[in-house]
Amino acid sequence: MRTKLLAAVLATCTLALAGCGGGSAAQDDPNAAIKVGATAQPHGEILQFVKENLAAEQDLKIEIETFSDYNRPNAATANGSLDANYYQHKPFLEEYKEERGGDLQWVAPVHLEPLGIYSKKIDSLDKVSDGATVMIPNDPSNRGRALKLLQSKGLIELKQGAAEETDVRDIVDNPKNLRIEELKAAQIPRSLQDVRFAVVNGNYALKANLDDPLALESTENNPYVNGVVTNSEMQGDPRIDKLVDMLQSQEVKDFINEQYGGKSVIPAS
Repeated sequence: MRTKLLAAVLATCTLALAGCGGGSAAQDDPNAAIKVGATAQPHGEILQFVKENLAAEQDLKIEIETFSDYNRPNAATANGSLDANYYQHKPFLEEYKEERGGDLQWVAPVHLEPLGIYSKKIDSLDKVSDGATVMIPNDPSNRGRALKLLQSKGLIELKQGAAEETDVRDIVDNPKNLRIEELKAAQIPRSLQDVRFAVVNGNYALKANLDDPLALESTENNPYVNGVVTNSEMQGDPRIDKLVDMLQSQEVKDFINEQYGGKSVIPAS
């Protein structure tokens, strides 16, 4: 089912991109389809489920445009080429706005992609050896998340009051003498065989078919919930409200749990 759904997402993307380049008609026509940008997995798949199963009942037309990078959807939303996007968490949005600016407004949370600890060499964190190498993401927000996950499992200790975007300089205790290496998050699954274990983002674990994490990030009060973002022109538009209502519906929560097994993608509470 996942393969068929992804194929549908990519087909939708191809059709949408063929007409991409101008502003969205939704800002001028209250009956027009809304254009929503997303990364293919899991966001595009979730949007495709909404489009095929829920949108007609709400008299909502959705065009899905998928992207392979994390900057273009925000740029397109800010300039009005997209009406909304769904692919990021709030700390990433704030980081983007601080660095690049743009008319971008957080709307609502939908799901969490918890970081997980994965290994091809051990089946328990009790088997982490002295001096083991661990790979973590190198972008600021996910680096901090990874270090805090390692701390929560007793593998390192960070200085008190460490910021969300903490780094290895904030480690005050490393009882296992772990060698912590950093790499782009998307490349980490391919490097699992080269390290003892690694911290992997949920969407990349999903893409790499990684199962059975040794540990998962806690979902309680987790600030890294992925959600819907729009621009000032579309904020408060009834179509955006309908989209959010559907993405937060029990039907979508059930779809997420069934499709992703309650590990790499978890509905927001």
